[in-house]
Amino acid sequence: MATVVDALGSRFGDEVEPAHEILRDPELTRLLSRRTCREYGPAPVSSDLVDALLRVAFSASSKSDYQQASVIKVEDPGRRADLAALVPSMPWIGRSPAFLVFCADARRLARICALRAHPQPNANLEAFFNASVDAALVMQTFILAAERVGLGCCPISVIRNHLSRVAQILSLPSGVIPVAGLCIGYPVAPGHVSMRLPLAVTTHTDAYDDTRLSELVDAYDQRRAARHATPREKQRSAEVFGYADFYGWSEDKARQAAAREGSGFGAAVRAQGFTLD
Repeated sequence: MATVVDALGSRFGDEVEPAHEILRDPELTRLLSRRTCREYGPAPVSSDLVDALLRVAFSASSKSDYQQASVIKVEDPGRRADLAALVPSMPWIGRSPAFLVFCADARRLARICALRAHPQPNANLEAFFNASVDAALVMQTFILAAERVGLGCCPISVIRNHLSRVAQILSLPSGVIPVAGLCIGYPVAPGHVSMRLPLAVTTHTDAYDDTRLSELVDAYDQRRAARHATPREKQRSAEVFGYADFYGWSEDKARQAAAREGSGFGAAVRAQGFTLD
């Protein structure tokens, strides 16, 4: 296992404060060192193991104890192939030994309200938000539990760009939204530690303050590029933006955001029964 100094260096680059003694706890060091895994061995992940990990995952916090998350275990080869075909640039969707879809599920609460003769008036924006947060908490808890027992995971948020088709493939009824997929398997490679922004960017005291954003992001771009430079041919949408002499994380993310990914998401969510009022 990596030392806490190594783990902090890998996660945040050069700008790390002296490690607090609690980070020397092996479990916290392991969390600092977690990696995204996209390459898996052929060994299957048993349904019993997935169910055990789901019991841990559904122990996550839940808004008002509403428990508005559901998980689809995609075991049918045809459905799995249909999902993989939506994102051919990510072949691990079809190759990973197991694949789950974590869903925001406002339908269950609405049905319970009807069963108890206290009908829920609408599926508004708060209902959508609450259920989505519940699903994200369950997925993150699943990932941490799976990694604890030697599995590797890769979240697939891009399925939201194909929300209506995913809902069709998985027979998702009104009130149920796919939040993200998750590839699961036993790693055959160490995976990738994604360097994170420094706390000086992401953490504020008493009031929000981003006056130093430009200089801090520029320094982060340099640290990240020094470790994992983006090859010129991998620069995003060069036909639109051209080639940059220096291509950092912020340039890549700005180009990605400019492409307006998910521009039809609101309409797809409404089609699944949410008013978003």
